[in-house]
Amino acid sequence: MENKTYSVLIIDDHPLITEAYKTAFNYYSKHNESVLFSIQTAQDCDHALELINEFHSKNKSLDIVFLDIKLPPSKDGKILSGEDLGLKINKLLPGTKIIVSTTFNDNYRVHSIFKSINPDGFLVKNDLTPGELIETIDTILNDPPYYSKTVIKLLRKQVANDFLLDNIDRKILYELSIGTRMKELPDILPLSIAGIEKRKRHLKFVFNVESTDDRELLLIAKKKGFI
Repeated sequence: MENKTYSVLIIDDHPLITEAYKTAFNYYSKHNESVLFSIQTAQDCDHALELINEFHSKNKSLDIVFLDIKLPPSKDGKILSGEDLGLKINKLLPGTKIIVSTTFNDNYRVHSIFKSINPDGFLVKNDLTPGELIETIDTILNDPPYYSKTVIKLLRKQVANDFLLDNIDRKILYELSIGTRMKELPDILPLSIAGIEKRKRHLKFVFNVESTDDRELLLIAKKKGFI
């Protein structure tokens, strides 16, 4: 049987997790001799974006990405998390299989990631065992998708208020969380003050926030993993 080499990108800011993924790929390769992996890693949004752009510009295929959602934002503030990287990968490298891995196990957050990225694999890190990682790789290569048990449980729960925060909603939350003032937001976002206020009211409704100041909104958004 002819050898097949898959290109892999692991995007995670925890070296131990990255090593666990690498170990799982090596183990899989050892027990499936015709399957090889060429692995690159990135620990932040900037480096990951550099590699994604390189794959795109050189017209190289990227087969599998392990994508952590909670990453520090890029230096220019345009890529706020792994979710934005996932959107970028879908746009530039549509053939790439994305496996989202996250510590978030909040219903809203998981559903939101499903709707925005529609990943081929979805893992909650607390579920992970070496055996599960091997199973993930095998399923992604042969018969995706693969969802870890917490994700399956959350998917089965009916979400009473199923919604999706778009990039501008997340950008508003991010800017407010780093102390940007409302009057400065129209310079950063393609919206008027009135448009931003309207979105903020919607966000407060969605997160069930009654307080008029932004602190409670930001606290809940952070807790649910949107900042």
